Amino acid sequence: MNVTIYGDSILKGVLLENGKYVVDHGWQTRLAERFGLHLTNRSRFGSTIRKAMDRIEKDSATPATEPEMALLEFGGNDCDFDWAAVAAEPDGEHVCKNPPASFLDCYRRAIRLLRTSGRTPVLMTLPPINSELYLSFLCRDGLSRENIVHWLGDVERIYRWQENYSQMVEQLAREEHTPLIDLRRPFLQDARSPAALLCADGIHPSRLGQELMYDALCAAF
Repeated sequence: MNVTIYGDSILKGVLLENGKYVVDHGWQTRLAERFGLHLTNRSRFGSTIRKAMDRIEKDSATPATEPEMALLEFGGNDCDFDWAAVAAEPDGEHVCKNPPASFLDCYRRAIRLLRTSGRTPVLMTLPPINSELYLSFLCRDGLSRENIVHWLGDVERIYRWQENYSQMVEQLAREEHTPLIDLRRPFLQDARSPAALLCADGIHPSRLGQELMYDALCAAF
């Protein structure tokens, strides 16, 4: 079966190691070999569902001639803010890259385009983030933690806001009768420290975290 992945750096296999971002496709290679998949990964670092639409539209313009699955993993960048602007104006109004209504509309359109082209869209929930690690990473080069926390109200609002986008993905899967792979639950149920499952930036799964994703994908397939 042909499988195309549309997503961001998490599904691209990005890791933060020794202060640098690297890409490891190991779990993808193993998945393809285990299930006999022809896997194409169109994930991009920093991608939102809106940014991915050009590629999805181009691919959907050509009808699938054989069974093809389209795995979609978006929301982590869609929900992100311009943190430098927040730090500079902690009493100002700030909007994330892709607000909820726009996120849902764009994602829904992607699902329907892929389905109309003969492909089977499959959505994925978002692995959880660690608010404290993420905020420390954001402020490593001098952004004001005090100002960002002032705007947030409390640090864990970062987690809750990202969780909200994962829940919207679940909502879309129900409304569009689309299969859903839950990448989030394995992280939440794992007995190990969340810091062990995520990189130092608090958002990208560590190698242990990638193993959890791999196991979830294997179970789904």
